Amino acid sequence: MMNGMKKNTDFSRVYHCGTSKADRNLVVYASESVNHNGLFGISVSKKVGNSVVRHKIKRRLKEIRRLNNDFFSDDYDIVVIARNRAAEADYERLSRSLLRLTESVTNPSSEYQQSR
Repeated sequence: MMNGMKKNTDFSRVYHCGTSKADRNLVVYASESVNHNGLFGISVSKKVGNSVVRHKIKRRLKEIRRLNNDFFSDDYDIVVIARNRAAEADYERLSRSLLRLTESVTNPSSEYQQSR
């Protein structure tokens, strides 16, 4: 089970040492987990919207992660950055984006990525 990422040093390590993939709604960074406990972090800038909008995006992303927990490997630390377009995206669109980007960044040769 993935834990929430809280420390700035964890975010920085994933940004600098990890790989990334992006689409209109999200940017996903992943790097191999140091402790094999699979941290998951979410970052939503103030540019995306006010507090209500930012927290709505965070809640949706956390729920997507919770419902698809088996999909996320404990071998990777993952950071998700919401882009401005995420504010207008519905739950299904965010779900497709997060799962597709996570799969492509953690398993570059996967069928899921190639069929896109």
